[in-house]
Amino acid sequence: MKSSLDIPAHIFPVECHDRIFLVGGCVRDLLLGRESQDVDIVAALTHDDLCALGFRLIETSGSVNVYFLHHPDSGTIEVTRINDIGDLVKDLGRRDFTINAMAMSMAGLLIDPQTGRADVKAGVLRPCSQSSFKDDPLRIIRAFRFEAGGWRMVAETERLIRKGEWSPSFMQIPIERFSSEMIKALTLNAPERFFQLMIKFDAGKEFLPELFKMPSIPAGPLEHHPEGDLFTHSVQVLQRVATVSNDPMVRFSAFFHDLGKLATAAEFYPRHLGHESAGLRMAAELCSRLRLPAAYAKALGGVSRLHGNANRWPELRDATRLAMAEQALKAGIAESLQLIAAADKAGALHVAEWQDALRIAGMNTGELGIDQEKLQALPVKDRQAFILQRRVAMLRACRASSERRN
Repeated sequence: MKSSLDIPAHIFPVECHDRIFLVGGCVRDLLLGRESQDVDIVAALTHDDLCALGFRLIETSGSVNVYFLHHPDSGTIEVTRINDIGDLVKDLGRRDFTINAMAMSMAGLLIDPQTGRADVKAGVLRPCSQSSFKDDPLRIIRAFRFEAGGWRMVAETERLIRKGEWSPSFMQIPIERFSSEMIKALTLNAPERFFQLMIKFDAGKEFLPELFKMPSIPAGPLEHHPEGDLFTHSVQVLQRVATVSNDPMVRFSAFFHDLGKLATAAEFYPRHLGHESAGLRMAAELCSRLRLPAAYAKALGGVSRLHGNANRWPELRDATRLAMAEQALKAGIAESLQLIAAADKAGALHVAEWQDALRIAGMNTGELGIDQEKLQALPVKDRQAFILQRRVAMLRACRASSERRN
């Protein structure tokens, strides 16, 4: 595995190496033996030194100057310029958690003023200072994201979160920053922890008010949902899907698949008639507010709309099954709907029949074996019904063939 130290070694000449440092998460990952996605570099070089190496100043904030260089082998490299080692130690003290407050020289010397190495070894999250969350309240959301990856907050971290009133500060934070942390959490080993901790600490209602309504809403009649409330049900579905898919969009759709149940009037509890259609509408609003890519709204909307029929697959007419398959193909959720349906209700969607329905729904008239002259001779209003009849006949033939084999 290529070390994060290899990148600055390619960029900076040997005579500069004693003034070049890796900082933050990439040092943490080096200590853990992991490949780092982001490499943060701090350089105790002059402006002229960096410009001579091809770097260009892109940001100045107070005493912090950030430069970048596009390298043909290493891609875009960002460097924060400092005057001396004393500035480096001060910068580390202003970071979020001790596990991210370390630096490493090109020679592999660890600079650890916050004793972060011990916390890396223990797998714990400890703030760098009493003002860490006040300096940037989004660090609270980052702590929840780290927990989704297996880290655990120490008692002092939890105390500082509970101590503050964060709502006014959260309202000033661009929602894109929250959404970025949420999506990162959804890629990790225990994505449900992110949402569980938001509820536990009552933090983040400004970003995701839907989440905080879930615990008070019944998931459905107890004979179908013995887990009780909608939040618990959503966590369970997310956990099951997380064992078979790493895709954050699939996991997001799994967790919010019952979004439409939030629209049910309380007098109709515990039933949620029409929640699939409500979920389709609400998915677009939720994803737009979170500034998520359009694909997320399309996927969640499709899952919300179709998962109810997926749960009732044995009861559906063949024409309805084919219409559902066609809609899933258009929404790009053919595979994810199968995974989420299985996590929502065991055995709900018959996998082999679903694959047959998808294949047949995606066929053109030629692949269906329809005579084009005969089709053109039909009145326009009758053509779609004729094509559907052919699709239904093919689906039934597939089922009959499968039954004979079994």
